[in-house]
Amino acid sequence: MCTSHEHDQGEAAQAAAGRRGFLRATALLGAAAAAGVALPAVAEAAPSGDWRPDPDSRRFTLAVMPDTQYLFDGPSITREPFEASLRYLLEHGRDENIVFLSHLGDLTQNGAQAECAAIGEAFRILDRRGVGYSVLAGNHDVGSASDDQRGPTPYLDTFGPDRFRGRQTFGGASPDGYNTFHLFRAAGREWLVLALDWRLSAQGYAWAEDVLARHPRTPVVLTTHELVAGDDSLSAYGEQLWDQLIKDHDQIFLTLNGHFWPAGRTIRRNAAGNDVHMHLTNYQNRYYGGAAMIRLYRFDLDRDVVDVETVSPWFLGRAAEGLDELERQEIELSGDADRFSVPVDFAERFSGFAPEPARPARPVSKMLVPGTVAYWRFDGHDNGTAVSGTVRDLSGRGNDLTPVTVGGGTLTWSADHHPDQPGHGSLEFQGYKSPLKGAYLRTVDGSPLNSATFKSGYTIEAFYRLPADWDSSHHAWAGILSRTGTGGAAGKTADDPDEPLVTLSLSGGREPQWAVRPLNQEGIATNWGQETPLETWWHLAVVNDGTHTTLYVQGCPVVRNPKAPALGLTSLGLPWLLGGYEYGGRIDQILHARLGDVRIVERALPVTSFMNH
Repeated sequence: MCTSHEHDQGEAAQAAAGRRGFLRATALLGAAAAAGVALPAVAEAAPSGDWRPDPDSRRFTLAVMPDTQYLFDGPSITREPFEASLRYLLEHGRDENIVFLSHLGDLTQNGAQAECAAIGEAFRILDRRGVGYSVLAGNHDVGSASDDQRGPTPYLDTFGPDRFRGRQTFGGASPDGYNTFHLFRAAGREWLVLALDWRLSAQGYAWAEDVLARHPRTPVVLTTHELVAGDDSLSAYGEQLWDQLIKDHDQIFLTLNGHFWPAGRTIRRNAAGNDVHMHLTNYQNRYYGGAAMIRLYRFDLDRDVVDVETVSPWFLGRAAEGLDELERQEIELSGDADRFSVPVDFAERFSGFAPEPARPARPVSKMLVPGTVAYWRFDGHDNGTAVSGTVRDLSGRGNDLTPVTVGGGTLTWSADHHPDQPGHGSLEFQGYKSPLKGAYLRTVDGSPLNSATFKSGYTIEAFYRLPADWDSSHHAWAGILSRTGTGGAAGKTADDPDEPLVTLSLSGGREPQWAVRPLNQEGIATNWGQETPLETWWHLAVVNDGTHTTLYVQGCPVVRNPKAPALGLTSLGLPWLLGGYEYGGRIDQILHARLGDVRIVERALPVTSFMNH
């Protein structure tokens, strides 16, 4: 739902500006670091806890960093690329809405005290700002022959639970200290990162099971060092991890690991029948040991997608100095394994363990805002039964509807409805163009609505859904709502005089169109929306403030809204039609769709007062 057009536009502009700002700001930071110039104190020494991702935005970013071992290798410790990547998080945490960083292990080459101390000190860039992150041990950090019961190590001295205690995202650690879990809020809900050691012991598996059991409704990203070995393949240990933990826990929807190269991914179906996306990311084999490349997982819950991008802040930052041949190849990776999108229907994917509650129906009284002159809703009837008799106007203004049948057509009740619709029901129209067949509704003779001209403005709203068998040759230009009487009969002969005075119709391209003859115009004023896909519920609103008319789709104003003044609606005192469209004064087309609540208000309403809010 587009609850605030200005807010959405601002977010889009901010995101674009952030990308441009990233290129500029990181270039300055990288150049300064390379030149040995001290960076501004704000980049590293701001007060603790000022990191503030937006917990409610439905767009957020999880940052991932794989094996950095060649940057922290004995006497060859090179911190600058790593620190450039951490500064990216600080510089762009707000415009990217970065919620968390996960390191995938092999932080160091040998797990030596000096190596661990060096990368631990670099991480203080994030510590001083309260940024949430997780680390885990790879085989080079602790030794490949051990599991999480190995006991003390320089890695544990540096990255044990004491380092994270008191951090807002830290959830806890296993008794041995090598496994941790972390919680962050994004898109209005809690998410969990389960950071597992290079090798789990029986105790490690039991601990992980307990963490999942204590957070049964929380989506989980599992991170570990070894799991996916390449495209469509797991390592032997990865298979064990799948069988003993991942497969039977539906909460785990994404796994991330390093260790192997090149990057790859696979999808496995878990015991609940849902996809688990499993990604291998590692760039240590590339120039400069991968230069602490960052992979950005940009979650967008409105688009049901995770967009993945891989960038090197270090080389981007050095671009102003002029890069050599190998550096130019590493700025940003664009191969299929490094830049891709993952479609995820989040509501459906999480429904097995955290189903979204359906929005309850709202009482009629809540919908009768001041100025309501007609309100029709279609709930409370047996699904699939035929409509017969009068459909009452619930506003109390007497604008009742009666069915009209053409060619033996039918009109039935349906329980289907827009998820944000006040009434949990709809009408199923089954119109057909040639030969003309179907049924529609018309206001009764003498309805106050028939003569209303709306000189002070109006808001007209409707919910609709087009079925899979809708096609333009048989169903185009049917009216969702229209007023009978032609322009010619009203003395307004500009444009096509046989067109009705008012119609909210659907074009052959499934575009909603508001075409009317205002009181102050001879010709037809038209507002156009964009193509609306089939098998999807849509909310339309037409708002006139007494001067101009704006068409909204899902609460978002469309681009083709005319700027010419439009005053009221011309009337000949004739009925309005739901699901019918007249041309030349005769019924010409009948709607083929489901139609939900319809409301007419004799004033302009703000978006926040629309029925889908």
